[in-house]
Amino acid sequence: MVKAVIFDLDGLLVDTETICYRILKEILAQFGFPFALEEYTRDYSGKPETVNAAHLAEAYQLPWTPEETLERILRREEELHAQGVELKPGAKELLAYLQETGRGIAMASSSTRDRALNLLDQHGVTGYFQQFVFAGEVERGKPAPDVFLKACEKLGEAPEDCLVLEDSEAGIQAAHAARVPVICVPDLKTPERRFLDLTAAVCPSLDQVIPYLSDKKG
Repeated sequence: MVKAVIFDLDGLLVDTETICYRILKEILAQFGFPFALEEYTRDYSGKPETVNAAHLAEAYQLPWTPEETLERILRREEELHAQGVELKPGAKELLAYLQETGRGIAMASSSTRDRALNLLDQHGVTGYFQQFVFAGEVERGKPAPDVFLKACEKLGEAPEDCLVLEDSEAGIQAAHAARVPVICVPDLKTPERRFLDLTAAVCPSLDQVIPYLSDKKG
């Protein structure tokens, strides 16, 4: 019985991964470096911005510290987010279904609190969530299980009674390590088969999670 559902944020609930890719591509274009989507999905997708900033600065020998690189990323991100970020297809339908059926709803993200809530507030869906886990609340980020274990603890439910929704390979690994069943809803990249083999199901959109839950009869 699925008593609660734990959502990832970026690339799962909101279409921010395309924005993140655009920002990194813009930065590298200043120095004449090409930046393919394949590289982004392989090395940067689903990871905290602090990690990505450090990786980008080192991999391309940028004339900035990781902290300065992060500052530039966040400044540009704020500009683009202010223009509006799309909610992923099926998100509102799934959230409404979970609320109607009395399930717990949580978010577990490497995002900061202010950033995450701003994205949810844009679409009026913040109130669906009973619990949140944000960056800084756990010692290790994904693919470590900490963020999902913390979400289960806040929800007051055992990991096996929860369900994680993820788009990234690191997120799938984290859920599996936490022993929480996970459904993959792919975003820019469909995870490799070895990661999909760790999931309970793969759904093309969030509203397709509803039939899965209905089949589980609670």
